[in-house]
Amino acid sequence: MLDIAEDGRTWLLTGPTSSYVLHLTGADELLHLHWGPRIALADAEALARDPLPGYWPFESPLDGREEYPVEGGPRFVRPALSVRTEERRGTEWRFVSYDSGREGGDDELRLRFDDDGIAITLHHRMRGDVVERRVSVDNGTRARVELLRADAATWTLPDREGWRLSQLHGRWAAESRLTTAPLTYGEKVIGSRRGHTGHQHLPWVALDTDATEERGEVYACALGWSGSWRIAVAQLPDARVQITGGAGHDDSGLLLLQPGESYTTPVFAGLWSDGGFGGASRAWHAYQRAYVVPDAERDRPVLFNSWEATNFDISEEQQLALARRAAAMGVELFVVDDGWFGARTSDRAGLGDWTPNPDRFPEGLKPLADQVHGLGMRFGIWVEPEMVNPDSDLYRAHPDWVQYQPGRRRTELRNQLVLNLAREDVREYLWDQLDTLLSGAPVDYVKWDFNRCFTDAGWPGEPYPQRLWVDHVRGLYALLDRLRAAHPGVAFESCSGGGGRIDLGVLSRTDQVWTSDNTDPLDRLDIQHGFSQLHPARVMAAWVTDSPNTQLNGRVSSLRFRFVSAMAGVLGVGGDLTEWSEEDLAEARRWVDLYKEIRPVVQHGELYRLRPPAGGLSAVQYVRGAQVVVLAWLQAQRYGEPAPALRLRGLDPAASYACRETGQVHRGAVLLHHGLRTGLTGDLDATVLRLQRVR
Repeated sequence: MLDIAEDGRTWLLTGPTSSYVLHLTGADELLHLHWGPRIALADAEALARDPLPGYWPFESPLDGREEYPVEGGPRFVRPALSVRTEERRGTEWRFVSYDSGREGGDDELRLRFDDDGIAITLHHRMRGDVVERRVSVDNGTRARVELLRADAATWTLPDREGWRLSQLHGRWAAESRLTTAPLTYGEKVIGSRRGHTGHQHLPWVALDTDATEERGEVYACALGWSGSWRIAVAQLPDARVQITGGAGHDDSGLLLLQPGESYTTPVFAGLWSDGGFGGASRAWHAYQRAYVVPDAERDRPVLFNSWEATNFDISEEQQLALARRAAAMGVELFVVDDGWFGARTSDRAGLGDWTPNPDRFPEGLKPLADQVHGLGMRFGIWVEPEMVNPDSDLYRAHPDWVQYQPGRRRTELRNQLVLNLAREDVREYLWDQLDTLLSGAPVDYVKWDFNRCFTDAGWPGEPYPQRLWVDHVRGLYALLDRLRAAHPGVAFESCSGGGGRIDLGVLSRTDQVWTSDNTDPLDRLDIQHGFSQLHPARVMAAWVTDSPNTQLNGRVSSLRFRFVSAMAGVLGVGGDLTEWSEEDLAEARRWVDLYKEIRPVVQHGELYRLRPPAGGLSAVQYVRGAQVVVLAWLQAQRYGEPAPALRLRGLDPAASYACRETGQVHRGAVLLHHGLRTGLTGDLDATVLRLQRVR
């Protein structure tokens, strides 16, 4: 909801529990006034009457108070906007007008400014308790405008002492690990200079002073961009805190705008919650299911992926043998991974040639897809469209289509180069290849991978080659949008060597994401715990693979533990089913059947993190209406002590709940004793508990 003061210079955005206020002074200074608990318009107008602090030597009264600080004038904080024209650098804007209207079903506030022919529009929209912000820059009359930096938003936090900063960090096979530390004076900068979101950081930060899992104020921000990015968290000299973020990692230049051209930043979304980190997570999850993820109301199917079973050594007969076993297990989607196309017998050749290998699939993919459908499953394939091997028909025909610097060696990582999707001819080639592929066989699902970072991000012959960093991502988005429109029945998964491209931008175009190449069920508990801080279980793909875990660490774990770990998200299976015993296959069928029963609660319910995966017992709980699901894992025990009881959350204290596994009926705050093994066993153990409200 949007309310506007009578003078038209104070604006109040209100959600179910929070409000956001900004105010324009008589000198056209746009100030941030409030972000926190709900307030009325009269309260916002009272805040607008408070004067700015007076002059203090070597400081600016605007610093730490402006809604969107630009470069130029009496400002010393990090600018969100840095512009260079032929005459000058910096911005001296004047307010032009505001308007509001329905955008995507919600009220959007648009504040318009002008700087000598450069139009700047700030967009604000409240969806639930999430504030979406973005900025548009239009070159109306200038000969040329260079955007050195155009961040999506600057967020200003209220005065507090003792701020703590939480972030999600990692690397390949160890993504999304949560860390929290005191915020000190100066700047903390996270981001990616790799051309994609990156394994090293998710574009999310959260700040608090004393919050717990279920109590206390949390301020969190998440950026919707799938290329290089930067978020800077600054504690200013007067202890105020600002968070600035957007596309691009540095200030070397984003785009060159010719007359009539414009640029709109990605969304930088912000959320305030007084329900602790758990309340903030549930608000983020609800926002993504309602406004970001396509078809989020649909259940994601149980899938089987052939990669860990076969690697590159695949054939139609072998895939069909796996499909039969997967179907007998209750799998709903069968995915053929890498190795089905071109001369792809290893990672050294074939990328870019998206036609079935004639030796492996003599009649193309349609016969296999038809047989998979005949087994009652959907059919999916793996692709990596943004990449090319030098040993490929595509590269031999178009070596200039890759990113490269003239006069420099073309760096190969994983024996591949990066295609320049900023080029229209590259996008048209990929569209033709992928549209033909999806039209020629009944494909229901595409796993879209991205297995290396930008290294030689050059574009010979382009007058402003820096634009590659932005326009490659915009080209990716355009290609995905076009494919989804042409093939509305096809679901897409975002993958980048695991969790290297997970953000709100790619999630608005894909149905789920591959969380990590690390499928070890114990390691996954930490990865999934961090992932859940921002993203819902509905998009978190998780696989059951073989034991010992030969892909990574050799750890031995029970089928029970592997399944319960993967059932915390979108369940998949990735082991070599031809090597599983009949007993294992029968047990797996029981777990798949159980997952299908609890899937609506896990994928669409509210998440409560009961105990973090810090050793010993860890557990998560999902609540959807009258149904409750608890997944618990016992990682280690000492001295034969029994695992502690779990106190459930989010339930009606006046209601009674019956547990199917224990047969007990609980009333009010539930203290649940579970069926985990006790004693000096040394084994990993896990359990699933289902509760139903009975009265």
